Amino acid sequence: MYNYLMFFGLEPIDGSLKLMIKWEEVENFIGKGIRIISILIIMYLTIKIGNKVIDKFIKRQIKSKLSFSMNEQKAITIGAVLKSALKYGVYLTGVAIIVANVFSGVSAAVLGAGGFAIGIGAQSLVKDLINGFFILFEDQYGVGDHISVGQYTGIVENIGIRTTVLRDFTGDLHVITNGSILEVTNHSRGDIRFIVDVEIAYEENIEAAISLITNVCNKFKVNNKEEIRGDIEVLGVTSLNASGVNIRVIGRAKPLSQWKMERELRKNIKEALDEEGIEIPYPKTQIIKSK
Repeated sequence: MYNYLMFFGLEPIDGSLKLMIKWEEVENFIGKGIRIISILIIMYLTIKIGNKVIDKFIKRQIKSKLSFSMNEQKAITIGAVLKSALKYGVYLTGVAIIVANVFSGVSAAVLGAGGFAIGIGAQSLVKDLINGFFILFEDQYGVGDHISVGQYTGIVENIGIRTTVLRDFTGDLHVITNGSILEVTNHSRGDIRFIVDVEIAYEENIEAAISLITNVCNKFKVNNKEEIRGDIEVLGVTSLNASGVNIRVIGRAKPLSQWKMERELRKNIKEALDEEGIEIPYPKTQIIKSK
């Protein structure tokens, strides 16, 4: 009992407990606190300086004209992974040093039990790291790609060694652990098809309408040559609807521009049909007067 009290700086005097200040323990405590603060500062500076070095490396890669240099998207992706690896490496090293300083007097049995518990909890982390490595090595997707992962679809904002950050088209940000990514659909590899359906009234001349739409598509391709890939094809009549004839137009555009191309082409076709007086069907009310 006496030894137990002395451990906390308490000593029984005249049947009562009095607090005895042990300056050696205070100095030891302050010393450990200073070391911990110093380690945290070094960790912070290491990450800041490392990120700046990585940014400079990535900028040089993007500007480089050498044959073995990376393209912009690949360089940005590698930069994001390097920053993530640096951050986790510094964190793990710093925590290990702090634990070694703070718990230097703890028995090996206690440390062993703590290490076992940490090992059990780190299984998912190891899975995330391994899967993240294969995502990068196999070039499944990169920063800026439009992908679908499970129930989420959006643009990849960041790739780390443990997580992938995805922003959907509503603005929501999704942080997905790499270990949970089993299937990925990459919508940014290759050109994307877009479709525009135009419906004209049954009374209109179909051949004239198709010829007019074809001319509009040819002009549209010239005016949007940076986004359009290949020819825009007018397939012709694809269905006979309740109130009109449907004419389908298909084309291919660079990734993420397909929706813009659909909107603008649909607008141009509508304006051309109006100029030529070709009617688009819409609900009408006919009043018949009885005699």
